[in-house]
Amino acid sequence: MRLAIVILNWNGAQLLKDYVPLVLRNSDDAKVYVIDNASTDDSVQILQDRFPEVVIVQNKQNLGFAGGYNEGLKTIDADIFCLLNSDVEVTPDWTKPILRVFKDNADVAIAQPKILDLKKRDHFEYAGAGGGFIDKFGYPFCRGRIFQAIEKDTGQYDDITEVFWATGACMFVRKSVFSKLNGFDADYFAHQEEIDLCWRAQNKGLKVFYIGHSKVYHLGGFTLKNSNPNKTFLNFRNSLYSITKNLPLRQSLPLVFIRLLLDGVAAVRFVTQLRVKHSFAILRAHLSFYIHFFELLEKREKNKFMPKYYITKSIVWSHFVNEVKNFNILVKD
Repeated sequence: MRLAIVILNWNGAQLLKDYVPLVLRNSDDAKVYVIDNASTDDSVQILQDRFPEVVIVQNKQNLGFAGGYNEGLKTIDADIFCLLNSDVEVTPDWTKPILRVFKDNADVAIAQPKILDLKKRDHFEYAGAGGGFIDKFGYPFCRGRIFQAIEKDTGQYDDITEVFWATGACMFVRKSVFSKLNGFDADYFAHQEEIDLCWRAQNKGLKVFYIGHSKVYHLGGFTLKNSNPNKTFLNFRNSLYSITKNLPLRQSLPLVFIRLLLDGVAAVRFVTQLRVKHSFAILRAHLSFYIHFFELLEKREKNKFMPKYYITKSIVWSHFVNEVKNFNILVKD
C-alpha cells in the first residue's frame, strides 16, 4: 500500500525547516511531497537546498486549502494520501497503525490519528483532537474538545473507533475515494472542507475512523488565528454550506432557519465580548450563504443520505447551558 505524505505550504518557510526533518525521519514507509501554494517567501528554495528527497509540486496561485490540495494532488500517485499540515510534529511509527486499519477494512475511506497540542503536550489540540462530530445544527466538536474546552490526554481516547469527521490537519484518505468525491469543495477555500468531504463519503456508505494508537502534535493557528474574523466568517458560512449540500431539503431548510437564530445569538455574544468584527463576520457568512444558495443546490448529489448524522441535538445547549465540557460526559448524558 503506497503512502504519500502531502504537505500544503504557503509562505511557511520556517515551519518547513522545523517540521519536515521529523516527517522524513519518522515516515520511512512513505514518499513525502510539498504542494506549494504560490509562496512569496523562500519556501521552495529551502526545500530544494535542504530536503532534496522531498518532491515539490508548485501551484501557480494560492488556491487555499481546498483548491490547493485539489490541484496539487492531481500529479501525485499513491494508494493513500496523508494530508498533513506544515505545523505538525510527527512521532516514530505514526503511520503504521493507520495503514493497518486501511489494509484490514476496505470500507474505511478516511482516518486521522490522535491530535495533541504541541505547546501543551499532555492536552488535545483544538483541530481534530480525538476525532470529530457535529450536532443536529451542524456545529462541530471533537472527542477531547468542545468549543474552547480542551481535555487533558489521560488515555481516554486510546482506541480505534468510527467518527463523523477527520481533521484536515492530518487526514489520511484513499486516493480512489478522494477522486470519486472530486476532492474538496474548492468554494470553501479553507475551514470545514474536511467535514464536507467526510460527510459526502459517508453518504456513499463509506466510513471515517479515528486511530488513537497513532499520535501527532499540532502547533495550530498558523494560517488563521481564532482572533481573526475571517476564520469566524469561513467557519459559520461553510457549516451552512455542508448542511445544505449533504442533507435532504426537508431537513436542511428548517435547520438553516434555526441556524439564523442561533448564529444571531452568537453574534450578540461577540458584541458583549467587544468583538464586534466577529459579529459582522457572522452576518457576512449568512449573506454569502444566501447569495450562493442556488449554486449549493446544484452541487447536491442524488444519493442516499445518512439516516442520522449527529450524536447530540445541540452542542451549544449542552456546553453553554448544561456546562458539559467533556465528551464522555456528553455521550453518557
